[in-house]
Amino acid sequence: QKGGVGKTTCTVNLAAGLAKVGQRVLMVDLDPQGNATMGSGVDKRKLALSVYDVLLESASVAEVRVQSPKLVDAGCSYDILGANRELAGAEVELVSMERRERRLKQALTAVMDDYDFVLIDCPPSLSMLTLNGLCCAHGVIVPMQCEYFALEGLADLVNTIKQVHANLNKDLAIIGLLRVMFDPRITLQHQVSEQLKARFAEKVFDTVIPRNVRLAEAPSYGVPGVVFDAASKGAQAYLSFAQEMVTRGQKF
Repeated sequence: QKGGVGKTTCTVNLAAGLAKVGQRVLMVDLDPQGNATMGSGVDKRKLALSVYDVLLESASVAEVRVQSPKLVDAGCSYDILGANRELAGAEVELVSMERRERRLKQALTAVMDDYDFVLIDCPPSLSMLTLNGLCCAHGVIVPMQCEYFALEGLADLVNTIKQVHANLNKDLAIIGLLRVMFDPRITLQHQVSEQLKARFAEKVFDTVIPRNVRLAEAPSYGVPGVVFDAASKGAQAYLSFAQEMVTRGQKF
């Protein structure tokens, strides 16, 4: 529910990292800004079909999913359910429809056997789109900056997840908290990190994603940081996170 914490960066780099270690991945972009789509090398302005068509049940996931040639060439390709500005209209249209919170879940059921992981990039608000994501997910990865306001936002998110779990999706849980944009030179960040580990224990991922300019540069080239500069500290951290996610996914 907080903007600017790296949800999209986390999604595209985890997708690329998982693909690189041999997992079959589908990435679903549920944000009308379409940043995850563009950051995966797909031009949102040229999409013939998008996740909007999936939610309105005018097309299936198999018909809508695409791959990025850039990622195929890099050897870490994953399927993409792209989004663009059309998706903002779905928000209004879904309100009056039946099964409005479960449309994505129903659509994904048909292709679940095709993938080891389905990653859903949600918008930074508790909207009908976010609810569709939470209703079909088995778990939530929470990217967190180690700052005071992030702790407050986390409390709100945990309450939201509890409500969705109680009313709409009994399978929903927190998979883990991912510390992102971490700067080891700042004392406060270490203090908040320790607070997180004390409060959430094994729910905190071992991997820490450092603040890294190469990760920030990658979207302007239309590729995840893992592909843009594989040797960078940020890319290496996301590859470690992908490995950790495979292990935790099996337990989860």
